[in-house]
Amino acid sequence: MKDCLREILLKKSVVKDREFTLASGKTSNFYCDARVTTLDPEGATLCGKIFLQMLSEFRVDSVGGYSIGADPIVTAIAVLSHLEKRPLPAFIIRKEEKAHGTRKSIEGNFHPGDRVALFDDVITSGGSIIKGAEQVEAHGGKVEVIMAVLDRQEGGRETIESRGYRFLSIFTKQDLS
Repeated sequence: MKDCLREILLKKSVVKDREFTLASGKTSNFYCDARVTTLDPEGATLCGKIFLQMLSEFRVDSVGGYSIGADPIVTAIAVLSHLEKRPLPAFIIRKEEKAHGTRKSIEGNFHPGDRVALFDDVITSGGSIIKGAEQVEAHGGKVEVIMAVLDRQEGGRETIESRGYRFLSIFTKQDLS
């Protein structure tokens, strides 16, 4: 499964032939638009299955992450967990509280007291996912683990772990280089 996902990422998501500016502001000649893979039918299925296996060592009530990067990942996990009779509901964290309606910053199936796993497609500095973890905790949740498709190996793991969170990724930049 992991080898197949690696091939999809290399074919569809990894670009190494030019310089890119990352969300962190740094520049790199290695870019991974993992959303192309996590939104691919086979890629989404493989991510969901692999993450479900990784989650088997944790007790979590729901899965979530910041909207856009986490949306397809947590949806795949929720659907596959239902099919496997181990349902894990999903939620999405907004970067900004919406200004109308319920004004929620966390949408979907999250409740105070939930033990959660947070997901992202790519981790670089870890700053965004830490903000997401803080939002979950501010709403009464407990972050059990943070997971990503790709760890760019640029300090994100260390930042996440320095805050006391467990961090796991399916791949590192080295695996895709």
